[in-house]
Amino acid sequence: MIQRSLRSYLESRLFKGKALLVFGPRQVGKSTLIESLLETQDYLYLNGDDADIRELFFQSTATQLRALVGNKRIVFIDEAQRITNIGLTLKIFTDQLKHVQVIATGSSAFDLSAQINEPLTGRKYECMLYPLSFAELTEHHGLLQEKRLLEHRLRYGYYPEIVTKPGEEQELLKLLSGSYLYKDLLMLEQIKKPVLLEKLLKALALQVGSEVSYHELAQTVGSDNKTVEKYIDLLEKAFVVFRLPALNRNVRNEIKKGKKVYFYDCGIRNAILNNFSPLASRTDVGALWENFVIAERVKYLHAQRQEVTMYFWRTTQQQEIDLIEEQGEALRAYEFKWNEKQKIRFSQTFTENYPGSETFVISPATIETFVGIKYE
Repeated sequence: MIQRSLRSYLESRLFKGKALLVFGPRQVGKSTLIESLLETQDYLYLNGDDADIRELFFQSTATQLRALVGNKRIVFIDEAQRITNIGLTLKIFTDQLKHVQVIATGSSAFDLSAQINEPLTGRKYECMLYPLSFAELTEHHGLLQEKRLLEHRLRYGYYPEIVTKPGEEQELLKLLSGSYLYKDLLMLEQIKKPVLLEKLLKALALQVGSEVSYHELAQTVGSDNKTVEKYIDLLEKAFVVFRLPALNRNVRNEIKKGKKVYFYDCGIRNAILNNFSPLASRTDVGALWENFVIAERVKYLHAQRQEVTMYFWRTTQQQEIDLIEEQGEALRAYEFKWNEKQKIRFSQTFTENYPGSETFVISPATIETFVGIKYE
């Protein structure tokens, strides 16, 4: 079984008097992770997708919850975002059933976060479970093997079912990138035009690595700026994509409100475009590598619980740096190149205006240093 890096964090937070909340996209292994964590425990499992469970929790009281839990010390609530007033229910657990450890998972930040933030202030540990990572697979079968599989990962991504069922990647990704991945989104009243959502996803997939404009996207998909921005926000809260803002501080001609959009998983991005071609025949290898490496960095930083702000940098003269990280007062600048032999020169405008910034080039030869893998 592939060990998830989040497991040790979860183990260390059990029975600390707070609810444990695990967010993440559907099908990344949230239930599998919690079940493996609790495999030697006697716990109560409840699934928010079941109508009778939702009814059970509707306006529940401490007395009702005590009767439900019985002598169990752990309660695992799966797909908790489907339960009305789940935040208040979790608050009752933490405040009045202090001997019970409650664990909840959710594939929908817009529902679950909105319900829990106020009731559970100071009463919860939150964490994200992403698709599998380069670091986790390196731990599983070694660095050499995972590096040999890099092209495969860029084409098919890291969803657990994709990794563990070789030969079925394309079929499974097409199923996953269809309505199932967006199940929570499509239940929302705000998503009144599923066809528009599909068009927007395709437009975003084509623009990976490039600055995006809400106005241009709206023209492309036949909508308006506000709708496009709202749909991207919802896609972000459903853990399908994430945005990177532009860094602008010192340079007069830096772009001010730029943004890039990346996918958490390259396989999903390729499935949206129905393009699983080998890298040698593709024109988007640079963008694919950039998306892959930035997503891996996001996973690594989260696993390490590091507070890092991420940007890209660009001027109106088209000078650009793929990724800027800000941690405290330090800035680190990164360029990503699939071709290890390609010469890289960082913009003099950047280095002069941000003195002391460290610069790095990340290629397949050096990716392990970027995601925290250390040689023994």
